[in-house]
Amino acid sequence: MQEIIIKKTMGKNLINVALFGLGRIGLMHANNLINNKNFNLKYIFDVNRKLAKKVSKNLNCQNIESPQIAYKDKKIDCIFISSTTSTHLKFIYESIKSNKTVFCEKPLDLNLNKILKYEKKINKFKHKIQIGFNRRYDTGHSLLKNSLKKGKIGKLEKIIITSRDPAAPSIKYLKASGGIFKDMMIHDFDLARYYAGNDKFVSIFATGSNISNKYFNKLKDFELATAVLKTKSGIQCVISNSRHCSFGYDQRVELFGSKGMVISDNVKQNEISEYSNKNTNAGSNFKHFFTERYEQAYKDQLNDLAKLFKKNLRPKTGFIDGKISIQIAESAIQSIKSKKFEKIKY
Repeated sequence: MQEIIIKKTMGKNLINVALFGLGRIGLMHANNLINNKNFNLKYIFDVNRKLAKKVSKNLNCQNIESPQIAYKDKKIDCIFISSTTSTHLKFIYESIKSNKTVFCEKPLDLNLNKILKYEKKINKFKHKIQIGFNRRYDTGHSLLKNSLKKGKIGKLEKIIITSRDPAAPSIKYLKASGGIFKDMMIHDFDLARYYAGNDKFVSIFATGSNISNKYFNKLKDFELATAVLKTKSGIQCVISNSRHCSFGYDQRVELFGSKGMVISDNVKQNEISEYSNKNTNAGSNFKHFFTERYEQAYKDQLNDLAKLFKKNLRPKTGFIDGKISIQIAESAIQSIKSKKFEKIKY
């Protein structure tokens, strides 16, 4: 179980939170919530009752047997959802009906029709929803956005995103993940939209292959995937994903414009000059995985959640962003089947 480090700094007018889901990402969120001055983690819920009991003792919060307890508690301000993907939409809907502010991890769901169905139900209520696309909150990635706004690279012409995991997830995880486009590249689809702004992506070509690990063939999934997208105005975006990378967690973004280029590079333990699985005299490998690479981004997105609750300020990522990312992923999968560019269906 992930270590919980309590350094709680109590603030005023705390936002009372119920956290659903205590997997790897849920425990990380729990750690961030109890160490953020805006929040009070009051309840935790997980179907693994033994785990929930243990974590509740460590965090000094209440372990509840049902989400209904949180929904009915008028003192609970926010429901924080990091449970299994199949539960996300139901938890969002029940939370909104109970007049709670919601944070939900990506993806909304793996089934687009289910998302569209719940969207209609959710839109019948006034709601405050933030979706966990944490990369928009990364310092380097945010600086690229600021450079765009200030016109430092002129007119945006091309977006290049590289995302490589250090090693493939477990087989159990992969079977339930929805595939590389809905699980991994979904982050990059969202990040590309962040930079393109109102210039909507209209077409996509996707390809995938398996070279080092043939087990992906049995899953009808890919260890390597590339997508090429184009916006209405003609901006090109190239996204490269890999489920393995010998030199660490490789995360890079390049924005190329009419007057220049800006790059958000890997975060390193210190500078490195050789790309291999061995350290060099020049330094060490990249930070090993997403919880390290995007550690600060995960913390910073909580500040957006606090503003959403207290001031009703729209977060960087809402329900519609979660929906569109799945729509693009569906079009990528269709492109794999047709082996040609596909129109993105919104």
